[in-house]
Amino acid sequence: MKPKYQFIIDDIKSNILSGVYNVGEQIPTESALQEQYQVSRQTVRKAILELSNEGFLRSEKGSGTYVSNQYRSKSNGNSNNKIIGVITTYISDYIFPSIIRGIEGRLNEDNYSLLLASTNNDVAQEKKALEMMLSYGVDGLIVEPTKSNLYNPNIAYYLTFKEQDVPFIMINAYYEELEVPFFCLDDVQSSYLATKELISKGHQKIGIISKMDDLQGKYRMKGYIKALGEAKLRFQPEQVLSFDTESKQNLSVNIKNFLIENRDVLTAIVCYNDEVGLEVVNVCRQLDISIPNELSIIGQDNSYIAKNANIKLTTLTHPQEQMGRDAADWVIKKLQGKKDLPATTYYQPVLIEGETVVEK
Repeated sequence: MKPKYQFIIDDIKSNILSGVYNVGEQIPTESALQEQYQVSRQTVRKAILELSNEGFLRSEKGSGTYVSNQYRSKSNGNSNNKIIGVITTYISDYIFPSIIRGIEGRLNEDNYSLLLASTNNDVAQEKKALEMMLSYGVDGLIVEPTKSNLYNPNIAYYLTFKEQDVPFIMINAYYEELEVPFFCLDDVQSSYLATKELISKGHQKIGIISKMDDLQGKYRMKGYIKALGEAKLRFQPEQVLSFDTESKQNLSVNIKNFLIENRDVLTAIVCYNDEVGLEVVNVCRQLDISIPNELSIIGQDNSYIAKNANIKLTTLTHPQEQMGRDAADWVIKKLQGKKDLPATTYYQPVLIEGETVVEK
């Protein structure tokens, strides 16, 4: 358990970085902080001293304690060495190594440094990552949003970046509450093409497995519904299996139950991504369901796990490394003062035929 003074330090620092306390603004008096945190005056003074040493506060004798912006110059004293912060939901999993490789490759070309953090799709970890980026004084920021289909409590931090004129761009998704530039796959089109491919093969009972706390899942569901509507096929809620970050650990069991319940109904499934698609393959083997003869499967993202699997999964493309490179290029050009940069970029997916889809 951290000491009381550290709790005060973290809380005041968080308030400064999120804009609750602005630069030049006086923070509450020592007496007020004592009462607020229910601690001794000595504990409050220890916290203020530490924050002053870090450049977050400055004290004026006889006047009070004020918010300073010296923490930025302390963290990033070499103005010639531009640092770009990168926050992704994951680092070593799925498509993220390719995205980061694209970012790093472009930054290296112009001698920019990279400061990397991940959130594990958890808003509390996203908050820590944003505070680190603000404390360090990064010159630009590339972010993959956390749980982008849900309200995000960290919006204030992004507004702080805007107020400080730190350019940032989002990849893979974006927060609908913010007007922010982004680079995304056209997720509606991706799932639409997947569903349309199955319909063209004669499938009419098509299910979907989608992740619903991320914007990608919301839009991939939309593409699925769009394709069904065009083909005059009814949307059936019982043919949908949804999951989120927390329930993902139980996905295998839930897929198994879903397939057992729909074994005599579904002939095909559109999957949120390749990872889910290959999990469906594994569960089908457990249940002795023949792929693709009994069940056709389409993944999405053309990930390295699909390329290296022992079955060639039918999937759709994702720009991955190119998206990372383009995002880094956008930030660099913004820092160089370039105008008329794109506010939104959608990459168009392309179907990659595999061996997991068959004519019905």
